[in-house]
Amino acid sequence: MDAGKYTNAYLLWSALMPTEPSVHSQSTSRPNSRESDVASPVKGFATRAIRIGQDPDSATGSTIVPIYQTATFTQQAVGVHKGFDYARSGNPTRIALERQLASLESARFGVSFGSGMAAAHAVTSLLSQGDHIVATRDIYGGVHRLLTVIMPRYGVTTTFVDMNDLDAVRAAVTPATKLFWVETPTNPLLTVIDIAAIAGIRKPGQLVAVDNTFCSPFLQRPIELGADITWHSTTKYINGHSDVVGGIVITDNADVHAQISFHQNAIGAIPGPQDAYLTLRGAKTLALRMREHVKNAQIVADWLDTRDDVSEVYYPGLKAHPQYELAARQMDGSGGVLSFRARGGADRALAIARSTKIFNLAASLGGVESLICIPTVMTHGSMPVAEKIALGVTDDLLRVSVGIEDVEDLIVDLEQALTRSQVFAVA
Repeated sequence: MDAGKYTNAYLLWSALMPTEPSVHSQSTSRPNSRESDVASPVKGFATRAIRIGQDPDSATGSTIVPIYQTATFTQQAVGVHKGFDYARSGNPTRIALERQLASLESARFGVSFGSGMAAAHAVTSLLSQGDHIVATRDIYGGVHRLLTVIMPRYGVTTTFVDMNDLDAVRAAVTPATKLFWVETPTNPLLTVIDIAAIAGIRKPGQLVAVDNTFCSPFLQRPIELGADITWHSTTKYINGHSDVVGGIVITDNADVHAQISFHQNAIGAIPGPQDAYLTLRGAKTLALRMREHVKNAQIVADWLDTRDDVSEVYYPGLKAHPQYELAARQMDGSGGVLSFRARGGADRALAIARSTKIFNLAASLGGVESLICIPTVMTHGSMPVAEKIALGVTDDLLRVSVGIEDVEDLIVDLEQALTRSQVFAVA
């Protein structure tokens, strides 16, 4: 009996595969098992999060996808294997994650990376020297750095525009434009961009990519709205527990998938199997967590909006938000992130950030725990000061990631921080 054919890797591969993989040597193509089964009879979001790509292990009956902690796979003969040869090119745990998350975005293909910024860079790998990007103006600081510092070295330029001004978007397009880079809601001002409207501007040869990190696929699915690509920092809501750094690029376009997959294998910025496992596990509870994030964030935003010592609250769930109706139409909830300005300027903002007891002072979001930060010196520290000021990302702005703790405790914590900082308040 050939014991090799009964290895766990082969049996999981068989379980994941809609058909048997062909025998091949190491290549840049991705095996069919990495394609999510969008035709599956399983339709519910939470059910897909728990089931797609996660069949029980046939070798042992393990209900949970195993962590394949291996760098290489033993071959049956030279160049003959069961779909896996080297872990940079493919790992069963990672493939289960990619199938799961692609399904949640209503797409066939997912390609995972070791960080959200590695995923963002993979999107830019679709471009060549001389190409041009039209991007959301108020964008995450790390992406701004990628597009303004790194990509120009390779001859790729970017024009930043207010994407709610469709005439400005059209005016920014040049014959070299190949990509529309959309972030919605934006970080940290929570501007909502009309994805379908941007997709309607796209011409043949151009792609629309959406950073869906703030929403997660539970609240927003850009590919359903006409985008070609959606990408996430899976560090945030998808994993949801602040213990893994990761990213993913998702598409329903087979050609785009092939190029992104080639980049993943060639560059090697992959998540390890332990990280893939933790993210896979975290995403199983995404639906439950997001409902609580949205519920709590709405309560916190409404409460902040009633306070005389808070001058502005940025949250798509407030009726005063300029894109309130668009958010209600495009998103299945207003999200778990909000920003606000308390009267008293930068000194008071700093005092508030230092005074919270439940809200941790940290530069991330999307975990079950609540976080607070000052974007201008934390998440957007790399952005030039003049650009931050022009956007309104100033020292008095606080960004809050509302967790899933008891919301009454969150309100009490913010209230005591606002009270302790009253010495800096101005009328």
